[in-house]
Amino acid sequence: MDKDRELLVTGIGQLGLSASGEQIDLLLAFVSLMERWNKAYNLTAIRDRNEMLRLHILDSLAVLPFVTGSKIIDVGTGAGLPGIPLAIFMPGVQFTLLDSNSKKTRFVRQAVLELQLHNVEVVHSRVESLGRKGEFDAVLSRAFASVDDIMNLTEYLLQPEGVLIAMKGQIPEAELKKINRTYTVDSIVLPGVEAERCVLRINKT
Repeated sequence: MDKDRELLVTGIGQLGLSASGEQIDLLLAFVSLMERWNKAYNLTAIRDRNEMLRLHILDSLAVLPFVTGSKIIDVGTGAGLPGIPLAIFMPGVQFTLLDSNSKKTRFVRQAVLELQLHNVEVVHSRVESLGRKGEFDAVLSRAFASVDDIMNLTEYLLQPEGVLIAMKGQIPEAELKKINRTYTVDSIVLPGVEAERCVLRINKT
């Protein structure tokens, strides 16, 4: 087993998940695409392949146990994170990957095409311009703003029982004090990464 595959298989196991050979192949193909496009498009500041596997792929999959619903929107998806790794592992769930950067959505569209992910839609738009009120069961955010700002921008996208799932570093105590909704906070241990990680699930109602 080559180093990259071993790193993924081991890391996914440490996250308490399991993956088929095909899913591992798709994740590795996705990272190779990111590497290739990164040279021209500057998709991510992370250039090292091992770091990509840990800080992009495993970090994205770490949120999987907290993702519920059949229609999910990944707001500020960037290079397709966490949306593409999650879509590979959740083929029965429909993902919308949203970003306002046209270079990044161009890459994500190409990745979706090459990986043949039939459960992914890519949209180039600002979140406040999207419309599509009440369409989604969950909004995913990889910490592109404060929790309060993310809620204000994205809440209209959620159906009444929907949930905002925000991936953050340290538990944002000060931000949480501003939230007048019920929520849960779970710490995540990311294989091979010492930095703190947490997932917030904030209910719309």
